[in-house]
Amino acid sequence: MQVTTRRMTVNGIGLNVVIAGQGPPVMLVHGFPDCHDVWRHQISALVAAGHQVIAPDTRGCGDSDAPSGSRNYRIDLLVGDLLAILDQLGIARVRLAGHDWGAAIAWRLCAHHPERVDRYMALSVGHPAAYVSASLEQKLKGWYVIFIQLRGIAEWVARLGNWRPFRAFVAFDDEAPRCIERLSRPGRLTAGFNYYRANVGLFFNRDWPPVRVPVMGVYGSHDRFLAESQMVESRRYVEAAWRYERVEGANHWLQLTAPERVNALMLEYMR
Repeated sequence: MQVTTRRMTVNGIGLNVVIAGQGPPVMLVHGFPDCHDVWRHQISALVAAGHQVIAPDTRGCGDSDAPSGSRNYRIDLLVGDLLAILDQLGIARVRLAGHDWGAAIAWRLCAHHPERVDRYMALSVGHPAAYVSASLEQKLKGWYVIFIQLRGIAEWVARLGNWRPFRAFVAFDDEAPRCIERLSRPGRLTAGFNYYRANVGLFFNRDWPPVRVPVMGVYGSHDRFLAESQMVESRRYVEAAWRYERVEGANHWLQLTAPERVNALMLEYMR
């Protein structure tokens, strides 16, 4: 499999973008605390199936630039980065998949630029309006959003005792060392937290437009950060074909803990 790592300058910053394969383009957008590597099982499967894969490290993550200041992580800027990547690659319309913050960014992209998206596969995170309207279970699972607003304190707590609180929070021993290695670089933990700080209003704003592109929502049954209802109820905000799939036994990182099932769903949906 031929994989190219390309440095692209978009919106005044440098982004690391993995490009692999040939064929109909699929863009994969990761979340926190990940980089493009979270899609490692899906990239190879998509390329083998005849797709071109575009998997960026979003700003502040992986090997992309991490501008200082939370204002540089507003969701419209993050959407603009994805559009600029597609423009530079000459891609008018893309098949799209997003996970965690990548899913939230992709929902925004679908809502405001439907002409650029052929179809969208949302992993873990449902439509933002469904998230805001979700049950008390979701409010309790999302406690960390408020804690992260404590600038400096949140960073200090996360690193205590060789990142013990962070490890306990993630509760994913196989992946935590990769995350900690990335977040230990200067400014990277704060950059990740800035996604929550710059966009805290999204967690309370119900005024989101509907999505007019086909969507498949995929949820892991053991997700400790998100309630299933916020994904299931996303159907109310999709004015196109909607499909829901529950992956039994998968945690929040379902593309890593249930790669065969996620790959099968993705290859079928992106075909």
